[in-house]
Amino acid sequence: MATSKSRPSAATRRRVERTAGDLGAAAVQQMESDHEWYRALPAEERSWVGLVAQAGIKSFIEWFSGSQDHAHVTADVFGTAPRELTRSISLGQTLDLMRTVVDVVERESMHLASRGDETKVREAVLRYSREIAFSVAEVYAHAAEARGAWDARLEALVVDAVIRGEADDSMQSRASALGWGTTTDVCVIVGSTPGTGTARVVDELHRGAKRHGVEVLVAIHGRRIVSIVGRVTDALTTASHLAEHFGEGPIVVGPVVPHLYAAGRSARAALSGHTAAPAWPTAPRPVRSDDLLAERALLGDLPARAALVSSVYAPLSASGGGNLLETAAAYLDGGLGLEGTSRALFVHTNTVRYRLGKIADTIGYDLTDPHDAQTVRLALAYGRVAPEPSGRLTRGTGTAALEL
Repeated sequence: MATSKSRPSAATRRRVERTAGDLGAAAVQQMESDHEWYRALPAEERSWVGLVAQAGIKSFIEWFSGSQDHAHVTADVFGTAPRELTRSISLGQTLDLMRTVVDVVERESMHLASRGDETKVREAVLRYSREIAFSVAEVYAHAAEARGAWDARLEALVVDAVIRGEADDSMQSRASALGWGTTTDVCVIVGSTPGTGTARVVDELHRGAKRHGVEVLVAIHGRRIVSIVGRVTDALTTASHLAEHFGEGPIVVGPVVPHLYAAGRSARAALSGHTAAPAWPTAPRPVRSDDLLAERALLGDLPARAALVSSVYAPLSASGGGNLLETAAAYLDGGLGLEGTSRALFVHTNTVRYRLGKIADTIGYDLTDPHDAQTVRLALAYGRVAPEPSGRLTRGTGTAALEL
């Protein structure tokens, strides 16, 4: 609190008070002259900034003419402008605005000060400028906090909509508000929540994504973290970079899709894979959902079963006049190895070896690898009972009576 000895005289205070309108006009004129960003603002926003400047001068004069206690400049100054103004001008620009106002007030007030009051006026302006600087920081901190909470809610709603496959207008609007309107090359990564809790994991994932040049939307679903990642070039590499922010256990990466509105497919694959991953204890971390087709199919994932048939059974059936399918079945079902398979098929061992290499080239699975062999074995089983065009299930060469 200022003492009577440190306060300017009553005459000085009255002269300053009478010039409030002139000070406001001078401040706006100075901003127009000094700041290009102010000149570039739309007329409505320039008007709001001008009102903030005038309110700041008014608040200063009330404080200057009164007891000069702590100035409640947050309500008095920034309450005149809508919250959206903090989105239009940055913290640095607001500080420029307040600095201009203070400079104008100091310059003009010095001309109005009575003899001996010059130093007191300067000290009063400095005290007020300190108060208003703190208030600027407080306003932007509150705005950032409120915006962060709102963005977190929007983020969770968008992730939930993607999981449910609801790519409607409301999701598009929310995604656009989060800056995801044009984001491409999207995949979904699912992992476990860390044992230390989830309070910081969302922020950490955002920071990690920014470091590695990707965008991310995150939501906590119970013991799972569901992350939608955009602008990926290599999904598995991106998941490896972010793996430290997940808890222990599998991390499953869904397929990359063109944009957010197609991410439901990636989400379903990643969630299904995360549920099925314990069936493959030695799976890499992270692992692609497509590498868990067999485990997902065992849990009743119909798209995984269809993928096994279309990517394994069908190509083997169509290649080499059926020789590859016959060789795969003999090698896997008989468990006879190279020699036993060659005897069963009445071909040379080198022919079996050649066909195994051809199988790996055709479907991408190596039958000598235990997990690949298990995947192909299940694919053959599902292929044998896949629906025929008639809508019946086939078993071997016969037709089951069970209709689809």
